[in-house]
Amino acid sequence: MLLPIRTSIRPRRTPYANYVLIALNVVFFLLTYWPHTVRIDRFVYQEPLRLWAQQFMLHPANAYLWQFVTYAFLHGGLMHILGNMYFLYLFGNNVNDRLGHVGYVCLYLAGAVFAGIGHMVLEGASPVLGASGAVAAVTGAYLVLFPRTVITVIYWFYIIGTIELSALYFILFKLIVWDNMVEPNIVRQGVAYEAHLAGYAFGVVACLLMLVFGLLERSQTDLWFMLRQWNRRRRFRDAVSDGYDPYRGQPGTGRIRVRVDEADTGADDDVARLRSEAIQRIRRRDLPGAAETYIELIEHDPDQVLPESSQLDVANQLMSAGRWAEAAQAYDAFLRHYPEYAYIEQVHLMLGVLYGRYLNRPEQALEHLRQARDRLTDPGQIRLCQQEIARLEGASEA
Repeated sequence: MLLPIRTSIRPRRTPYANYVLIALNVVFFLLTYWPHTVRIDRFVYQEPLRLWAQQFMLHPANAYLWQFVTYAFLHGGLMHILGNMYFLYLFGNNVNDRLGHVGYVCLYLAGAVFAGIGHMVLEGASPVLGASGAVAAVTGAYLVLFPRTVITVIYWFYIIGTIELSALYFILFKLIVWDNMVEPNIVRQGVAYEAHLAGYAFGVVACLLMLVFGLLERSQTDLWFMLRQWNRRRRFRDAVSDGYDPYRGQPGTGRIRVRVDEADTGADDDVARLRSEAIQRIRRRDLPGAAETYIELIEHDPDQVLPESSQLDVANQLMSAGRWAEAAQAYDAFLRHYPEYAYIEQVHLMLGVLYGRYLNRPEQALEHLRQARDRLTDPGQIRLCQQEIARLEGASEA
């Protein structure tokens, strides 16, 4: 058994909307839950709800529009509501913080509606109740918004312990694939698996679309950013897979003929060799070696700049190695040649920190930090930028 117990992030603001939804579910459970036995001739079955509450379940054979919402506030037992509210609390607090109260409630209710539709289309005429579909939508939203977070999970097989797993892999493979696709083929229980899958699909697709169309503020930790980064790396690998060299052009094309002064042929050959070697090292993920080759390259020709992703990889490697001056030069070259980079404010922030903290060049640091401040969206980065600006301005006034 695997049970998630906490995530690696906490909401910045109190998630009141999530608390209200949990409270409403509990109140309606206490009002409507009344397990009793129903006997019809020789047929006996257990009914979990009071008679007046049964009309609020979703009855696919005779559905009313309002049932697509009301069914999500009914539960068929204590473990049913405890499980749903536990997962709603675990994943919903941070989603509430990211979407805001109104947006979060809309996601929850829309998730319930789409889960109900999925149940009707895929399952058939059996009545359904419970917040599982809406909770699945919230969990799917968490997968999109916070895929890089870590979830602490209790495992209980022959021994009991805890393990930390990526939110992306845990939600995708455990909660979605295993719990709702694999396990039902092993032991089929009275669970609306189709409603769960429809809820997950809605939460994932809705949040991805909001990120794609700019309806929701993007960050470097969401799934859309990860997909874009993966696509950039894929295109880069394709570009260099056949030995791409800017002096030859794209693979499959003829060699580009250029006129070279005889006196400079040897130097140009060295530049071409070093440039190609740096790109090949990056392709092999030998970033330390690529950084060394890049330093040698700019010693031959200070105006040399690698392709966009390669230049940024080298600059980041130099920064992580503590080679502040070389890192600043690499970032500066990146800014000059790729001013339209989608996340240019991150480069300005990095240069501001480099110049301000390590290279004692406060004027240049302030210039970059102010440019970064106007475009940053991540609260932590905004706070760092403002603190650096205040520190440097205070030092200049002292």
